[in-house]
Amino acid sequence: MSRDRTAERLDHAASTVRTGIAAACLRLQAAADAVAVVPSGDRGNVVGQLVKRGLATDIRIDGTAPPATGDCASPAPHFGNTPMNTISARAVTGDVVVTAEQSVDTAFMDRLEAAGGTEVTFTSTEQPDGERRELIPQTGQPLALTLTVPPSEPTFLYVVLPVAVLVAALAAVLVARRLAHSTTRPLGDLAWAADRVADGELDTRVPIPHPDELGRLAATFNRMTRELQAYVQALTASRDQLRGHLAILGETLSSTHDLHRILQVILRTALAATGARAGLVLLIDRPTGELVAQCGIGLAGRWDVPESELPEQRLPVGEGVLGAVAASGEPRRGRGELASAEPPCRTYVAVPICAPGVPEEPGDPVPFPETLGVLALYDRVGGDAFDDSDLSTLRTFAGQAGVAVHNVRMHEEAQRLSLTDPLTGLWNYRYLRESLRREVERASRFGRMLAVLVLDLDHFKDVNDTYGHAAGDAVLGEFARRIRIGLREVDVAFRQGGEEFVVLLPETDAYGGAIVAERLGAAVRDRPVVVEGTQIPISVSIGVAVFPEHGENSPQVLAAADRALYAAKRAGRDTFRLAEPGDVTKSVVSPGDHEGDFHPTTAVPTGTRPPQHRRGR
Repeated sequence: MSRDRTAERLDHAASTVRTGIAAACLRLQAAADAVAVVPSGDRGNVVGQLVKRGLATDIRIDGTAPPATGDCASPAPHFGNTPMNTISARAVTGDVVVTAEQSVDTAFMDRLEAAGGTEVTFTSTEQPDGERRELIPQTGQPLALTLTVPPSEPTFLYVVLPVAVLVAALAAVLVARRLAHSTTRPLGDLAWAADRVADGELDTRVPIPHPDELGRLAATFNRMTRELQAYVQALTASRDQLRGHLAILGETLSSTHDLHRILQVILRTALAATGARAGLVLLIDRPTGELVAQCGIGLAGRWDVPESELPEQRLPVGEGVLGAVAASGEPRRGRGELASAEPPCRTYVAVPICAPGVPEEPGDPVPFPETLGVLALYDRVGGDAFDDSDLSTLRTFAGQAGVAVHNVRMHEEAQRLSLTDPLTGLWNYRYLRESLRREVERASRFGRMLAVLVLDLDHFKDVNDTYGHAAGDAVLGEFARRIRIGLREVDVAFRQGGEEFVVLLPETDAYGGAIVAERLGAAVRDRPVVVEGTQIPISVSIGVAVFPEHGENSPQVLAAADRALYAAKRAGRDTFRLAEPGDVTKSVVSPGDHEGDFHPTTAVPTGTRPPQHRRGR
């Protein structure tokens, strides 16, 4: 420790002495420069002023320095035992040489010793005893000096330390015996209780002998066992419930097709893996040829919008960095080269999201993967640019995103094909049963009404026989289009099969169902369907039933509407009929209000309409 402190003291003294001599050299150089720049006639006065102010001991003009002078600018190695008497600095102007000198006398050396806190002497063969540090002449410090710290011999310390150690050891033995006596039994009790708890006996408690640290430890142990016992009892009671939740969770995770949620998880994982500040996922909208933002984190500028408004941000494919990645399928990374329409950043890395290549037939070559979008990260935390490892990591996440997007789209397409009619684009009979059951349950829960319309094109077989099945398909497609146009957003249309269709009208009573039936009948009858220049006149018969008037459940309501349809056909077609209520005493519709015919010009039924309810259309 003494040697380390001596070395630190010498280091500090060496730095201080060098700084002091360097300051003196700078002061001499400034004095020489000041004399050199004034006119020759004024140099004598300037010299006197500078010497008087103590900036130099002597200033010589066109003179040479004494033999034992150290030049601040070009110090010479020190040989022999003769010390330097002065240090000097020169300034040359034209053919005039100005030399400013500073005497290295006892006062000068005393100032250095006071500043450094050590003994300062000229380097010689005979040096005082003690730790030394030699300063070699160099630019700005032309003196060869030796810094000395007197030796220290802490003999007294060497005597005190063993005595202190022995006293401390004796005290430690005494204290240890006391502590052992006072803590052995409580610690034994704690060890015994811990063994019993480890064996499952959670009702074990430890006595608290004194309110000291061991007492607090025992109280904490008892509280821990009580809480642990309560936790175990709660866990045991909810074990079956937890198993059920785990089963549901596993099924949900294995069958989720929430694309937005999947992309968010992938983006957050990519940000955590690469240390990026912000990220963005965009997918290509094929109809418009644009990149549409799906989810983003930490974006700035005009991209800093609520998540619900993020899909409004679009970028053309082929323009800018992200558009180029989407167009070429090649990843890119760099610094601040993004277009003005893209999120602002310092560094970025962007990779394409590609669908997995699947050959059409076994043995066929794997097709080139289709680009579905772009995954981009911005500004790694810490300021470093993204490297190749980040690019490789992001490729992995982009591959996962591509598989997720591809699977979700395939699932949506399969679901759409399984639930929609390919000819008309309406929902099919399979989805009709589920939708009708759900709407009936909702109407029953909230005390609402639900109108069900069953529509059938009149004489459709004659259309196929006369104009061909292709024309019949065109008629069905146009009929479905007119149905969609005549409905609200909450209304749902289905193709039940052949030329028969079903329409669900939520929160609609018999009066509202009759109005919709009139409007659909007029829309079908008033405009013939044109197929390859041929006008094909069509009409429709409609049966109307209302829940809960005409049935207590979905099959009963649908069957009532179907019976009303056949009543309309028996009445001559091109009309509608309202179903007979299952229990007339419960219905507000009189038996005479169940007939209606489409007026050829106004589409108003000739019979009376059912009364309108306060709820519904």
